[in-house]
Formats: sequence, C-alpha cells, structure tokens
Amino acid sequence: MKAPRVIVDSREKNVELLDILKSNGITIDTKTLNVGDFILSDRVCIERKTVSDFESSIIDGRLFDETRRMKEQYQFPMLIIEGSNDEFRLGSMVMNGTIAALYIDHGIVALSARNAKETAEIMACIAKREQCGDSREPSAKGGRRAHTIDQLQKRIIGNLPGVGPKIAEMLLEHFGSIRSVSNASKEELIAVPQSVA
Repeated sequence: MKAPRVIVDSREKNVELLDILKSNGITIDTKTLNVGDFILSDRVCIERKTVSDFESSIIDGRLFDETRRMKEQYQFPMLIIEGSNDEFRLGSMVMNGTIAALYIDHGIVALSARNAKETAEIMACIAKREQCGDSREPSAKGGRRAHTIDQLQKRIIGNLPGVGPKIAEMLLEHFGSIRSVSNASKEELIAVPQSVA
C-alpha cells in the first residue's frame, strides 16, 4: 500500500512535527504554498498556529484572510491551535467568539493540540483516512489576497457574539485597534454606543 503523502509549506520549520509525521508513515513533500501550512488531500488543508500566533493573527487581521482563502480553495479547511489554554492572553470572550465565528460563519473547524506531537498525530490520522480510503491525493492550489486590513478588523470584531458590523465599526473607531477593544473593560465597551449615538 502506498504511504499517505502530505504537502508541507517550505516555511514550516518545526522539525519535531515533521519527524513525527514521518514516523507515522507519512511521506513529506515540501512546496511553497499559497494557502495553508499542510495539504492532506485534494479537499483538506490545515493552517497550524501556536497559541501566540493565533492571538497575533486575530489582532493584526490575518486570521480571517488566511482562513477565507483556504475556504475558497478547499472543501474542508481546518485550523489547528497548538499549545496550552493557559498561554492565552486575550479574553475568553474574544477567543471563543473568534473560534465560533470561524465555524459558524466561515465553515472552518478549529482543533486544539497540546504540542507538536498531537498536531502531527491529528494530521497523520486525517491524511490516512483521506488517502487510504478514497485515494484523495494532496493537491496544492493557488489562492489570492483580497480585502483591506480595516475591512478584516471590522469583520473580526463584527463576528464576535452580539456585536455585528455597526457596533464593530463604532468600537474600532473609538478604540483604534482590535487589541484596544479586547483590553477594554465591560464599562468602557458599554459606554461606546451611547457616546456615538
């Protein structure tokens, strides 16, 4: 039986993760990818983020752009967030709201893994299921960038539970950045619509 193959972005430097994939019977094919970090089949693409990178991508607006482009190219895009819950600095409302928005609004499943070993084992399991059953070979497809940073920031804040696009615009106009919104107290947040109205 042919070993399952995973296409790995050439910028992926986690040697431990790649070694664990190989020890799980996965053949590694390295390419520069336009979307995602790992291609597991013609329909499964994975973006891997450490907890700190996940938070940074929320703050600087990369997250929804990256996942949108994955969704445009692959039927089952996934996000793996690697690390401990203790490492999160942003509030639980921001984190949970973002994960909920990824799934409900964009169809992106977010999985958690404690470390590189768990990440590799999840990917090996998916690659074997995809390729050994239906012979779905991994396929790197092109993607293209779109949207401004301002639009992405409004989308991120607007996708939080109970916010929406109008309130998101008011919050960003008042606080200036996603980081400032996430660091604001409950009282400060409640006061914004009243002061703008």
